[in-house]
Amino acid sequence: MRSIKHDILIIGGGGAGLRAAIAVSQENPDLDVAVVSKVYPMRSHTVAAEGGMAAVIKPNDSFEDHIYDTVSGSDWLADQDAVEFFVRTAPSELIQLEHWGCPWSRESDGSVAVRPFGGMQIERTWFAADKTGFHVLHSLFQTTLKYRSLQRYDEWMALRLLTHDGRCQGVAAMELRTGRIVPILAKAVIMCTGGGGRVFPFTTNAAIKTGDGMALAYRAGVALKDMEFVQYHPTGLPGTGILITEAARGEGGILVNNKGHRYLSDYDLGKPLPIDHHDHPKNRTMELGPRDRLSQAFIHEQTKGNVFEGPHGTYVHLDVRHLGESYIEKKIPFVRELSNNYGGVDPVHEPIPVRPVVHYMMGGIDTDIEAATTLPGLYAAGECACVSINGANRLGSNSLTELLVFGAQAGRNAAIFAQQHGISGENDLLSQTQDEINRISELLGNRAGDEKIADLRNIMTSALEEGAGIYRNAEGMQKACTTITELRKRSKNLKLDDTSLSYNTELTSAIELDFMLDIAETVTFSALRRKESRGSHQRTDFPERDDDEFLKHSLAYNTDDAPRIEHKDVVITNLPPAKRIYGGGK
Repeated sequence: MRSIKHDILIIGGGGAGLRAAIAVSQENPDLDVAVVSKVYPMRSHTVAAEGGMAAVIKPNDSFEDHIYDTVSGSDWLADQDAVEFFVRTAPSELIQLEHWGCPWSRESDGSVAVRPFGGMQIERTWFAADKTGFHVLHSLFQTTLKYRSLQRYDEWMALRLLTHDGRCQGVAAMELRTGRIVPILAKAVIMCTGGGGRVFPFTTNAAIKTGDGMALAYRAGVALKDMEFVQYHPTGLPGTGILITEAARGEGGILVNNKGHRYLSDYDLGKPLPIDHHDHPKNRTMELGPRDRLSQAFIHEQTKGNVFEGPHGTYVHLDVRHLGESYIEKKIPFVRELSNNYGGVDPVHEPIPVRPVVHYMMGGIDTDIEAATTLPGLYAAGECACVSINGANRLGSNSLTELLVFGAQAGRNAAIFAQQHGISGENDLLSQTQDEINRISELLGNRAGDEKIADLRNIMTSALEEGAGIYRNAEGMQKACTTITELRKRSKNLKLDDTSLSYNTELTSAIELDFMLDIAETVTFSALRRKESRGSHQRTDFPERDDDEFLKHSLAYNTDDAPRIEHKDVVITNLPPAKRIYGGGK
């Protein structure tokens, strides 16, 4: 078996992966960098992000304010040293991104424009109309093209991390075009594969977001941290789950129930302010409360019978008609396009039907502020990682900035590590790859199996929605844990009808299902152990936040049985835990 060798291997070609690749090349242009991606990089899920990126830039803002908003929004579960590093690094990263070609929207005086975003007490979200992720990914991708030391492996799928002598030294990867599995060896590996929202049935996440990188690290012995915290975005289109960006509310959109009432005024989200389409960006409206609270408010409205009924379930209305056509076309044109194409409504003339939808995982691969994991040689950044700036609830517009800040961290530190270490134990690494080849061959050749991928996946997603949704209790979560454990056993008996090797989508779906079951079990078992309500984790049987027992991170470790759940302290520096208040300042 012949191996492929590089100095640095990056798994994932989205925003974090591309930023990491640039950082490696800037740190040491002589290092040979490989990027393995399931899709062509411009099809990575980063491209779907619409609203914007948070960073302090205006004179009325400060690092301290951004830090406070992020820590408070996290319900005090964020590590404050990581938050401070993130906030202080963010402006230079966004300015650098402009130098690489990102066309930030501008004020009339030429300065960078900012818009309000949920949970932020001050307007600090930079944006490029409402296609921010598209422009960010373009800028990063085009910048990587100038580095000749970078080689891409597009449409390759990572199957297993390769380790020897206590270090991560590569990956066994499958070329989707041919089905061949080869070892790609490296002195350091960076995981940037995104989240795992597809474990839920209704999600904004692209089909590729199946938690691959999280599961790979989990199987290699790295803990998955805070996996019980799953963010619902309050405004997804019914049926498709397509996101209607928070920018629509940041620009003045309001949420109303089936009685025409602006129902968020009934909840603890700050006082409603009048909507004036001439001055709406400066209105601090309750529609910009934290995402967890807005999603919870929808459930209460549903219980009261105050929602609309449709062919794809219940929904409320997001109304932007008062903004006017010219403003909508200038600031949120993509919202209009998506609403027309996938919701069948023109928001200039009709309200948009919306409902909460799984959007983001606050948890992920346990990393430190250097983006390093507990497995030497393995780094992680982006949604697949948990450096813990998001805690129990991520504030909108922090995530794209996180891609840059910690993608760069991962690249720089992996480059330093690679210059200090070589590849060792190649025979062992090749043997591990052969084990993976044998496993995939057995999966393809299991003619006696009687289980179907779609059946198991549907049971899994339903179990997660019912047991680990917006509101949770012990009975529901225990049932979900039991279901996932049973599905794990049943998945050993899958039968694939397609035994070909070239672009075998049934095979890749089976591999992704295996990854998703890992993610599902860490979500459900971690949630069951956290006997409190905090941020996106709301338990009806434990409705209060419990700092005495659970001001701690959850760590889920892989075992031959159920995950082993441990805890570690949250890093508190300057902001002791306090009541989480929105709309009233500090």
